[in-house]
Amino acid sequence: MLRTTAAVVAGKAARAASRLRGGGSALPGLVAERLDPGFLTHALSEVRGGIVVVSGTNGKTTTTKMLVAVLRAHGHTVFTNPTGSNFTRGVISSMLGELPLRGRLQADLAVLELDEAHALKFAAAVRPTHSLLLNVARDQLDRFAEIDHTAQLLATLAEQTTTGVVLNLDDSFVSRIRDRVSDGVQVTYFGVDASIADRLPELQEQDVRFDDGFTPPVAGPDDGLLKPSDERTFEVLFGGRAVGPLELQQRGLAAMINATAATTTARALLGADFDPELTAQALRAVTPPFGRGEVVMVDGQPLELVLVKNPAGFTVALGTYGSTPVATMIAINDNYADGRDVSWLYDVSFESLRSRGVGVTSGVRGYDMALRLQYDDVPVAVVETELDRALDLFLARHPDEPKRIFCTYTAMMALRRTLAARYDLPDIGEEAS
Repeated sequence: MLRTTAAVVAGKAARAASRLRGGGSALPGLVAERLDPGFLTHALSEVRGGIVVVSGTNGKTTTTKMLVAVLRAHGHTVFTNPTGSNFTRGVISSMLGELPLRGRLQADLAVLELDEAHALKFAAAVRPTHSLLLNVARDQLDRFAEIDHTAQLLATLAEQTTTGVVLNLDDSFVSRIRDRVSDGVQVTYFGVDASIADRLPELQEQDVRFDDGFTPPVAGPDDGLLKPSDERTFEVLFGGRAVGPLELQQRGLAAMINATAATTTARALLGADFDPELTAQALRAVTPPFGRGEVVMVDGQPLELVLVKNPAGFTVALGTYGSTPVATMIAINDNYADGRDVSWLYDVSFESLRSRGVGVTSGVRGYDMALRLQYDDVPVAVVETELDRALDLFLARHPDEPKRIFCTYTAMMALRRTLAARYDLPDIGEEAS
């Protein structure tokens, strides 16, 4: 108890200092964990309604935010890690703002976004009651190697889950995890209606394992299926019952699928207390998480920040946001949180940017990005590797038109901090007042 209290005090001090300096969101968690290696176990010991882990390659931050919104709309107090720092130390850092000195979190539920590898470190300390497993795609090859390894990490997480697992019906790397779930643990699926199944290849990896005897699951009445009416409006179907119709503030098919995953998981958690209308209202009100289609007003013109981190994600982003011609900047870093290997850029087609070109490429790999664009005959006006100077150039060269920046994680975080300082934006993970 004394060790946990000391860890809380030291962690809170580190958190305050880190926020003043604009530092990383995982440092306070590192401080607390060093003082009390069992910090996670102690902090979550009184959360009785469920501990939910959201993991997978793409969509974790958005889906987590949606799920938390739905659960809170049903009257529950929910702890989450809203900054998108999805390592275990990032989770602890988020907790420190809410923990009393005795170090026990007061919440009905915890909904935690966790990186595929760090989800297992978390589960070694605290076994999740529920896991939502979104998808598997090539991402940070220097950390995760091939997608079979990522799928294995998610399968191991499912094995550690005690009550319920929600799987992506349409991603066979994920849906086949059903055979790894322990007896007595409920398996639920989310997916898309057959009417739009032809659009799945743009979102997911191709599974070429044809000879292992795997039979894809079939959706049942408790499984959520996305059925769009048009490009913005959709319903989530559970057998003969529907949530919606509703329209999200975030655009694109991927956001609709994330909402379907969140709705399915909320229904599994809430059981008979699940209210379709409350759920629809909550989803309609969810704003895009920072950097995931977030719009910042800069001198009267919208500037959209779009996170990209792997071939599937960048392809979807170009299809979702690139259909509207705007001035474009691309910022690519290769720090640890981005993935050191940027060869994945060659698996993305940039032809949709050809007509307008790209105003600025930036980041540690700004020149690599410019070269990649050259191969697709996309003109680049300026290369400036320093992010703040690149932002200034971009804004100065395109003052009277909408703008968009595609950026990797650490580039997005740096640009978001600069924009927050200039335009009085809410802190990362906080909502505008």
